[in-house]
Amino acid sequence: MSPFRSSTGLPEHLAAFLCHLIPFAGGIAFLFIEKRSRFVLFHALQSVLLFGGLIVGHTAAGFIPVLGLLLAPLLSLLGVVLWIALIAASLQRKWLKLPWIGDFAERQIRSW
Repeated sequence: MSPFRSSTGLPEHLAAFLCHLIPFAGGIAFLFIEKRSRFVLFHALQSVLLFGGLIVGHTAAGFIPVLGLLLAPLLSLLGVVLWIALIAASLQRKWLKLPWIGDFAERQIRSW
């Protein structure tokens, strides 16, 4: 059992899990309440960036006549697969860095 706790009093892996459990909103909540754990902040920011990007992608797909009908289900499938992978990684106490998003999130967390 990890002795590390977030500033919320929860173990880090559970706080990171909650960042992903409710995509986007969970990440935003922990960005505001977490003060100490870089692990939790990383997962929170990565959740916000990933699922915010998927929301924008779904919205944009709705404006593309034919291609949007093909793109929207692919974005949904991608979102579910990444959601499961991020939940599993956070519960296993892993820093699963997604391409581009994970690098950006890590750079931002270092500067805090």
